[in-house]
Amino acid sequence: MKIVADDKIPFLRGILEPSAEIKYVSANDFIHENIKDADILLIRTPDKCTREKLSGTNVQFIASTTIGFDHIDIDYCREARIKWMNCPGCNAVSVSQYMISTLIELSRKKKFSLHDKVFGIVGVGNVGKQVERVYKAYGLTYLKCDPPRAEEEGKNDFVDLQTIAEECDIISFHVPLEKNGRHPTFHLANEKFFQMLKKKPYFINVARGPVHDTQALLKAKKSGLIEEMIIDCWENEPNISIELLKEAIIATPHLAGFSADGKANGTRMCLEAINKKYNFEINNLDELIQPPLPPDPIIDLNKFPDNRIENAILTTFSPLREDKRLRESPDKFEYIRTHYENPREFHAYKIINATEEEKGVLQKLGFLI
Repeated sequence: MKIVADDKIPFLRGILEPSAEIKYVSANDFIHENIKDADILLIRTPDKCTREKLSGTNVQFIASTTIGFDHIDIDYCREARIKWMNCPGCNAVSVSQYMISTLIELSRKKKFSLHDKVFGIVGVGNVGKQVERVYKAYGLTYLKCDPPRAEEEGKNDFVDLQTIAEECDIISFHVPLEKNGRHPTFHLANEKFFQMLKKKPYFINVARGPVHDTQALLKAKKSGLIEEMIIDCWENEPNISIELLKEAIIATPHLAGFSADGKANGTRMCLEAINKKYNFEINNLDELIQPPLPPDPIIDLNKFPDNRIENAILTTFSPLREDKRLRESPDKFEYIRTHYENPREFHAYKIINATEEEKGVLQKLGFLI
């Protein structure tokens, strides 16, 4: 069995080698010539599995360590009878950590309280549910928009996109990228959407770049329809819009889901699927794939004179370092992503010296007490 794997997939080396012949390649070297003899591909978002690359190969199975799958030509895979998988939910907690940390940094930059705002969650699947959990734990007011879930579960718990546009102060997108079907999300945030806005909200894209129309978003910002933008996902990555980068108040290179825990989850889910399909007899994956402990896993709230919960959250992650790196070197978008110090999620940290009230919030967020 021959496997070609992206060389940036973490926690992978040494696990498959006893059972298969494995070759590691960079995203730049993910070309037809290098994958044509492979039975299995282990990939990330930059590894585009197009018809041109896959045609004439021996590929039987594609495992992507990501929640998205728009980098896989699923129509061709169906034609060629190539099985494929992605890892929905693997980094959902990571995105929720990014969201609350980034919102805290935003509130500090703009000098407002998050508790005075109404939040809109557009897309309440694996990721959106975790964002909802964090908002609820932190005591924020929010509305949810998810037409597919509303159709299936009833509309009582959901509002439509127009209501989000009219009533929310901060709107974030957590939808998959769908160009067709009953609920397409390609350019969901388009000129029509921005024209519906009533409260000059903050706009956040942590879903997929093409969920927003870049030119419409820039027009909305310059015409005062939105207050500020937080952009983690960009159209045409890694060749991002420099104008959008300059206009965004916080900008990161598509790393909201890049916690060490999320990475480990994606690798583990792919290996479990390969193990099941090909009977490689790989045991103890939970033990083999363990992200390292944080440098200091104990957070003492007594270190902070005020805003103790906020500071505990920012101890685990802040977007500002990567924001600075991206602004300084936008041409190194992919380099920054692949040389990122993947943070640990809240559950890797133990809080000490918390009051009873603080314990309640921090435990709901996921911290150990």
